[in-house]
Formats: sequence, structure tokens, C-alpha cells
Amino acid sequence: MDRNTLTGLVLIGLLLTVFTIINKPSEEEIKKQEAEIAKAKENAQVKKQENESALINSSSSTGNIPEVDTLQNIPAQQNVVLDSVFTRETDQFRIDFSTKGGQISAMFLNKYKSYDSYSRELNDALCLFAKGDHLTSYSFFDGDQLIQTKDLNFELKNDSKTSVVLEASYKGGIIRQTYKFKDKSFNIDYKVEFVELNGIAKDNIQLIWQTAFLQTEKLLSEQRRVSTICFDEKEEGFDYLSETSDDEKDFDNEVNWIAYKQSYFSSFLSPKTPFQKNGTSIKVSTYQEENAKDSTHIKDFSSILTLNFDPNSNNTASFNWYFGPNDYELLNEYNENYDDILNFGWGLFRWINVYAVQPLFTLLLSLGFGLGLSIFLLTLFIKTALMPVQWKMFVSSVKMRILKPKTEAINAKYPNKDDAMKKQMEMMNLYKESGASPLSGCLPMLIQMPILLAVFRFFPSAFELRQQSFLWADDLSSYDSILDFGFSIPLYGDHISLFTLLMSATTLFYTVMNSGNVQQPTQPGMPNMKVLMYIFPVMMIFFFNNYSSGLSYYYFISTLFSILIMFMIKKFFVDEEKLKLKMEAKAGSAAAAGPRKKSKFQARLEEMQRKQQEALKNKKK
Repeated sequence: MDRNTLTGLVLIGLLLTVFTIINKPSEEEIKKQEAEIAKAKENAQVKKQENESALINSSSSTGNIPEVDTLQNIPAQQNVVLDSVFTRETDQFRIDFSTKGGQISAMFLNKYKSYDSYSRELNDALCLFAKGDHLTSYSFFDGDQLIQTKDLNFELKNDSKTSVVLEASYKGGIIRQTYKFKDKSFNIDYKVEFVELNGIAKDNIQLIWQTAFLQTEKLLSEQRRVSTICFDEKEEGFDYLSETSDDEKDFDNEVNWIAYKQSYFSSFLSPKTPFQKNGTSIKVSTYQEENAKDSTHIKDFSSILTLNFDPNSNNTASFNWYFGPNDYELLNEYNENYDDILNFGWGLFRWINVYAVQPLFTLLLSLGFGLGLSIFLLTLFIKTALMPVQWKMFVSSVKMRILKPKTEAINAKYPNKDDAMKKQMEMMNLYKESGASPLSGCLPMLIQMPILLAVFRFFPSAFELRQQSFLWADDLSSYDSILDFGFSIPLYGDHISLFTLLMSATTLFYTVMNSGNVQQPTQPGMPNMKVLMYIFPVMMIFFFNNYSSGLSYYYFISTLFSILIMFMIKKFFVDEEKLKLKMEAKAGSAAAAGPRKKSKFQARLEEMQRKQQEALKNKKK
């Protein structure tokens, strides 16, 4: 039994109930009518009588008309808005249209599944939004009366598989909505025409667009965390509302497009002529716990959009809808900057992802490698490229460890704060003569950090990971679980992610492996750096437990490669004793050559020391 048949049966039952209550039947008669509902659906004449009776009774009492699934054999009545749902389908999606307002009422993506269907191995198409979750309505004033097309009856004017034309009459004019679609595309070409609507100003017409996306992924809280409204302004470019709280915006510029974005799917509305700035606004709303949608839907998205009509046509506005995946390769084909909605980070981090990580990842997948192997190879390429940087960091740390006895001697020589400048100058001379620098390990770290942070943004946004399994992880785009508690632990969650544990364990091992290279702060009150380094891997267990398992897997493999590289450098490439002799020889040569010309920085430092000593003497007087 399909969805429409089931809906029809339920609505017929409601109509019968209303009819019997109004006519005050006995309890026996009620039971008898309910038992005959199954037979009533096969009898067209009985259905006609039921609908007519319900319409008459509803009109005479409340004026509210129950929604029905077909308009055949139902006489038109004044001020009655009927809802007939019909379906059109392409290879990419199935669309339910409603004659109530002439709008799209439900959207199904044929080639994708929700996580619920995926985990249960069902073949149900992914439902972006169901009936009641989506609204498009045009709003305008006729004198002092506010008119909304959601309250008008539209009539289907064609029977084409690739287009839908819906028309509603209003005061001798026509409001016509045309939808066109085709296979191998997630786009719908859409236009609205206001024909011969005398007295209605074009600048007075606004489009109201509202959507409540259904949950489609494994963890609803993670979907909400990255879902928002994105937009592209004509002057200011791309921006978006808050992802974590209620937010809204009134525009100061014309708007090129609006996108309702969730974790892996979005709805774009792009007008042929940008929306006007006056009266155009957007809003994203989260749900309270008592809201019925809190456990089934992501957020509420709403827009009020002031139309710019095509100057070459009579009261016509044209748009392009996009209902589809947040796939970078797909969105990048549009020349409208649609791919900006992907949260690859800002500035340098986004450039790294767009111009390095994403192309390399796409290449590996195109060569036929699976997701797990592709991530492994991507990690290998990145770590190989950064190997010289890691080499530099290791050599710098070894030099600082060799100088540690001398730096400790200098600290013991100048224990007083008044001698801080002298101590600093002597330290600088030591580093200069030996060819070491405490800052030489910082620059390589700064080079690695943008890549580390860029990848943190890349994997949770990569559509390629969605519903792809690897080892024990059933979906690399979400967390992997080896044990579900059945209850939630504050700050941790209701499960154990094994990739997160492996990532944290390897990070802790790598930290211990390099703990001897960490210089402890000599100034009082400074935190113990070793303790902080050991705390960080433990914190990662809590922070990454709900994150994409693909991301945790990448960091796990990356840290393993770092451990291997460090072991190879220590074992085969850097001889600490030879490096020590080389540093001593350099220091000896510097001492034999006599005092060097002071640098500008050293001269300024000595001048500061001199002024400090004078200030101390004056203070003692």
C-alpha cells in the first residue's frame, strides 16, 4: 500500500467520523460505519457522498475543510481550499505537488537514503521534507486585504512528465506557477506569473519560503550543529546565519541566492533577478524540548523575499531550485559559488582544502581506491610532504636538549629578577654561538598547524564519507561505536568510539616519546608544559567521541606516521653525539674569532638593560 492510498484511507475515516458526530448517530452505528471503511474506498459513489456530506457539514459549522487526496467529483465551493497531491518523478527525485497554494509539498531524493533506512538495509528514498514541512506562498495586498497564495486553489493545467503548470484565478486575473525538471539534474526551473492582476503593485509581492528538514543522519545533534541558512549578497558576497542558535537577518543589499543547508543536503533558491533588499529577511530557529519536532526535525528555516520581476516580461519572476547533496564536485559546477556553503574553514584553511586536500582526495577515489584506503594514502602524501618540517623540528629539539645543562647553569647564575636582562643576553649569545634557537622549532609547527586545522574542517564536510563503511565503522561521516551504553554520560556521550580511543592513545604515546625535548618554564607561576601535553590526549577522547569517524581515523593514521618518521630520524639519520660535537666546535670557533659585531636587537637589549639598572639605582636612593 503506497503513501497516498494510506493517507486517503485515514482521511476517509476522519470524514466519516465528522459526518456521524454531526448527525448524532448511536454507538452501534458508529462501529458499523468504521467497519465499512475498507469497503468504502472501493466504492466511488460512496466516497463521493461522504466527501460532499463532509464539505457541507464543515462549511456550515467551522468553515475548515479536511484535506483530501483527490478533487474528482467534488463540487467547487466558495472560500473552500482543497488539497490534491500528485507526484512527478525523475531519476534524481520524486516530488509531491499540492494544489493548495500550487506548491511543492514533499521532496524525495531517489539515489540516497536516510541513516535509518541505510542501517536497516531498506530501499526507501531519502525524504528531505514531508507534507506539512515545506511552504511556498506569495503574499500581497489587495487594498487593505492581505492575500496569500497558500490559501488559493490551483488547478493542474498540463499532464507532462517533465513539467507542471498550476493556475489559480483571482479577480479576473491568473496566478500561474510553472515547474520544469529533467533527468540527471537536481534542478527545477521555476517561474511565477501574475497575469492581468489589476491594482496589484509588483513591488508589493513577496515570496514566503519555509522548510523544516527531517533528520537524515545518524546523530541529530551533529546535523543541527552544522545546519543554517547561507546566502550570497550582491555587494557583500557569501555569508551565513549562526549554526548553534536562533538567528535572523534583514538585508541591506540585493540577494543572489538563499540556501537552506544541513549537514549533507541543501535547498537553494536562486532568482534570475536578485531579490530586493527592502523587506527581504531570513531566520533560522531551533526547537525547544517540548516541541514535537525536537526529536524528528533539524531546524526551522524561513525567508521573506521581495521579488524583482523580469523587466522583459509582464509580471513574471523566474527562479532555479536546487534540491540535492552538498557534494563539492557537484556544487562547484555552478558558477554561483554554491560550494561556499561547505564549511571547509576560512581563509588559508579553505584554500588548503579546496586547492590541495579535495583534489587529491577526489583523485584517489577516481582511481578506484576505497574510502579507508584513500584516507590512508591521503595521510601518507601529506605526512611525506611535511617530513622536512618534522626533521627540522626534531633537530631543533635535540639542539635544545644538548644545551639544557648550559641554560640551567645560566638560570642558576642569575636567580634574581633584577638580572633578567643579563640572563637573556647570555642566553642569546649561547644560542648564537652554538647555532641553536628556541624559536627554530616554532616555525615548522606553524607550517603544520594550518594543514592540521584544515583537515579538521574537511572530513566532517566531505560528502564522499557519507554512509561508507570501513572496518567496524558503518558510516565514516558519523561516529563509530563498539559499545552503546543505553544512557548518556555528560561531556562524553552514550557510546564508545574506537577510532577516537586509538587516536588518543597514539597521541599520548607520541607525546611521551617527545616529552624529553620539552623545555620546562623557569619563571614562577608558569604552567608545567609536560602536564598540559599529557592532558590534551585525554581531552580528545571527550571532544571527538561524537565526531566523524573518518576524521578520527585520519588523525590516528597521521599520528602513527609521525611516530614512524620520528623513530626513523632518531635511528638512522640524526646522531646526537655527532651533532653535539658539531655544536661545540662551532661554539669554539666563535669564541676564538673574538667578539662579533652586535646586532641591532642585541644593542637595543643592552640599552634596555642599562636603563633598567639606572632605574634600580635611583629607586634605592
